[in-house]
Amino acid sequence: MPAPHRRLRPLAVLAAAVALAVTGCAAAVPAAPAVPPPDPVTWTGCGPGLECGTLEVPQEYTDPDGPRVALAVMRHRATDPQRRIGTLFFNPGGPGVAATDTLRAMPATPGSAGTFGPEVLARFDVVAMDPRGVGASSAVRCRTDAERATAAASTAADPAVPGGAPLPTLLAAEARALAEGCATHRTPAFLASLSTDNVARDLDRLRTALGEETITYYGISYGTVVGPMYATLFPDRVRQMVLDAPVDTTLWTGDPLEFLDEVAVASERTLGAWFDTCRTDGAAVCPFGAGDPAAAFDALVAGLERRPAPARVVEGLAPAGVVDGAMLLETARGAAGERTLWPVLTTTLATAQQGDGTLAHLLHRNLTVSPFGVPTATQEQHTAVRCADWNTPADVGAHTAAAERAVEHAPRIGTRAAYSALACAVWPAPNTDRVTAPLTGAGAPPTLVVGGRLDPVTPHAWAERTADTLDRAVLLTREGVGHGSYGTDPCVDAAVEATLLDTTLPAAGTVCTPPRATTRPGAVPGG
Repeated sequence: MPAPHRRLRPLAVLAAAVALAVTGCAAAVPAAPAVPPPDPVTWTGCGPGLECGTLEVPQEYTDPDGPRVALAVMRHRATDPQRRIGTLFFNPGGPGVAATDTLRAMPATPGSAGTFGPEVLARFDVVAMDPRGVGASSAVRCRTDAERATAAASTAADPAVPGGAPLPTLLAAEARALAEGCATHRTPAFLASLSTDNVARDLDRLRTALGEETITYYGISYGTVVGPMYATLFPDRVRQMVLDAPVDTTLWTGDPLEFLDEVAVASERTLGAWFDTCRTDGAAVCPFGAGDPAAAFDALVAGLERRPAPARVVEGLAPAGVVDGAMLLETARGAAGERTLWPVLTTTLATAQQGDGTLAHLLHRNLTVSPFGVPTATQEQHTAVRCADWNTPADVGAHTAAAERAVEHAPRIGTRAAYSALACAVWPAPNTDRVTAPLTGAGAPPTLVVGGRLDPVTPHAWAERTADTLDRAVLLTREGVGHGSYGTDPCVDAAVEATLLDTTLPAAGTVCTPPRATTRPGAVPGG
């Protein structure tokens, strides 16, 4: 990746970018009416070092006098106010992850991706906003608690079948039922308003309410869609931006079926990396599989489908239950994508092989970050946002063809990806004015893009494409496995914090290579 640069672009793209910056809409959409300035946020203490408030925004910016949405916001004041730089906004991803929950939990999550270091917290007011439809900002709900609990405990999914069930069942009992449930709990007009361009406009309303001329921004995963959207709509209001584990925004808005295919391949690669390391380290270090962990894993998944393993209650963390092959596959997909969980994955598979599903059941219930459908409240919000953003084919045949490709490209994980956009094909709230132009951020300062070489959700190729799509960007690569890099690697941390604090980006082509991991597939930490 070259140094921060500005390339000549086709006139049509430049015209679209100008229209976006002026109107905040796609080029074909007329300018929205002016919206009066928001009232300042009234802050109240809500925890150690934290203040909470509410920001009211229009449900649709084209109708500023229409329905309103109340957004939950939280602020952690700069701990060294004499050296305060300004306000740092962040989005922790999902979509569906509540930023306020993330900020509240941050002191307890050192070493986790997206956790700000002490110097950042000293010099910025860090502000979290739950996006509309997420968390405490009128969260989308599509199932009742009882329905969700039933779905979470179900062993009906077949890991050998694309989507886990025959297509008629997926259409009727999954996609349509979910879509209708969402429309029952929230109006179609509200669901249509959940697009990322509205989230970016909400961020700018918050900037105004805080009295800031510009913002500093850090986004991870889906937060890397929000960031480029904001920089494209409001380039002159960006002080500095960092995008960690970036999404390919061209796929996000334009080709969701290819998007899901590439996610499945990324997850398959990280699971394959665990198999390779386990086999290379040998049975003395990684005892699962007797030298062929991939074959042992496939046999275990098939065996648990025939006879699920019982799981004991884990007090305060998980009830008793059973684990079948589909649950184990999803558990392994999630755990393989985080290098620190590899020893736990080894133990999980070994105990499941012995007929004890307790650890697998615990992980399955707690590894909730998934690009594919899982029965959690977070996933309902995830689905609602992406249906507002995505250009999803209504033709079920297109989904069937994509499912076949996904299984071909990722034989294990492809079945999980298959048909996971089906709810958006029957979504009851079409969004007719979403932004579809390239998110170039033209006019904003150079952006730091951070991509992990083996990211299980956002493949490294997306980081490369993001750096190419943005008008000015520098790509930093972290070697290794994991979703998100800042907060997990000292080399990345130094580069990100120099960018946020001093607007000093690393040299083009910088690669951070951590020392060889001391945690091996079978070495349980502390054991």
